[in-house]
Amino acid sequence: MKHPRTVDDVMSHVVVSVRLDATAREIARSMRRWGVNTVPVVSPEGRVVGMVSENAVLGGDERGGPTAGRLMAAPAVTVPRGATLAGAARLMGRGQLKRLPVVDEEGRPVGVVSRGDLLKAYLRSDAEVAEDVRHELATRLASGGDASLTVRVTDGAVTLTGRLPASVPEDLALRLARAVPGVVDAAAELTPGPRRTVER
Repeated sequence: MKHPRTVDDVMSHVVVSVRLDATAREIARSMRRWGVNTVPVVSPEGRVVGMVSENAVLGGDERGGPTAGRLMAAPAVTVPRGATLAGAARLMGRGQLKRLPVVDEEGRPVGVVSRGDLLKAYLRSDAEVAEDVRHELATRLASGGDASLTVRVTDGAVTLTGRLPASVPEDLALRLARAVPGVVDAAAELTPGPRRTVER
């Protein structure tokens, strides 16, 4: 089974969006129908240009006929489908957001990722997390030289012990470990590997 690594692995492929000229009534209908409290606003070319929230709709002036273009917050906070789960979680945390539109290379919406989607990826066993950390380190550090690493995971907390290649800094290994879905913290008890001599 494929372990989720990117937003594309966990996002919902159902996209609820509104046009720039959508009225407050149309926006409210879409929100009610799909059970959401925030929707992306798309340009005539289909690109996400803003977000309109339930509060914005409720606070709008009905007599003035507010549109999504007037009610939206811009620019929209979006995430590419290839973004890591940790990266999406950081975006949500900084903006105190519950959902993010997922966009393609042209900025067009292809899905939505929620906090709940991200949390599902963290409900994994320590053995699964350890396996992914080992794979990530082996793949990314293979060109750095010989390494002998042991990965232990307890309740999502990773401990790396052993030897790193001389060319690989400890903080890089920790960053790679923390980027793995399910890792809540990472610490290291590492020793640098033997330095290689370069013949001239």
